[in-house]
Amino acid sequence: MTTLPDFDRVAVVVHPARRLDSALEVLSRWTREHGVELVQPPEASRRVAAAGEVGARDLVVALGGDGTVLNALRQAAAAGTAVLGVACGSLGALTSVDADRIADALDRAWAGNWTPRSLPALAVGDDRALNDFVVVRRGAGQLAASVSVDGELYARLSGDGVIIATALGSSAYSMAAGGPIVPADTPAYVCTPLAMHGGSAPPLVLAADARLTVDVQPGHTGFEIEIDGRRRAPDGLRFEVVLRHDHATLVAFEPPGRGLVALRRRGVLTDSPRILARDARSSPPPGA
Repeated sequence: MTTLPDFDRVAVVVHPARRLDSALEVLSRWTREHGVELVQPPEASRRVAAAGEVGARDLVVALGGDGTVLNALRQAAAAGTAVLGVACGSLGALTSVDADRIADALDRAWAGNWTPRSLPALAVGDDRALNDFVVVRRGAGQLAASVSVDGELYARLSGDGVIIATALGSSAYSMAAGGPIVPADTPAYVCTPLAMHGGSAPPLVLAADARLTVDVQPGHTGFEIEIDGRRRAPDGLRFEVVLRHDHATLVAFEPPGRGLVALRRRGVLTDSPRILARDARSSPPPGA
């Protein structure tokens, strides 16, 4: 009995500047040998394959790091297809394999030997954020905002702004601003004030079904919003945020766990120096 392939084309999304010659050569050779068309989304800034819209029967391959995978996920989500993240020169929380394992990963995906890893997104009007949604001041003035959860006031804050992050995005901008890390697949999201000027509003963990509302009173220099790091002008002063499940899909070959192993591997989580010194004292010297 012949097994049908799990996809018809490969749509590649690449890092805009990183050297990818070896990875692209392997990918091109694999698609030629399997008679699979290799395309690239039309809006790509760096052309490495013929332009083609991402379709439902494509496998999207992201070559780069987490930023490249996020870009690929945004494009794949609209078509309802999955993304295979390939780490090229950096360790990422969203990549499934290193660059030297591309051919094997494609073989497994072709045979359907993979597990879908569903990712939620923050819904803010028509926008979707896989990592975070940020309201941030523009220029020297402060931004004032009232933040409520299901109609209950959390805080009226003044400062640089506020970050709302998914569990995935909790280890990025939100963590840098003092927010908590939410383990992967936890049904929750977080709200972290950004450089709040006085007052008391610790970072807040919200249940997955909570609705968060941000009402902005901008200073004289105005403000902007960011969707997964992409900054643009706002189209209003009120933002309602909810968590949408199963927004995007990653190709996984191993259970993702809670993501803590990946954070330790990347050096985001590290042990106390005293513990490391104790380990060094108890380890035998090289050659002993």
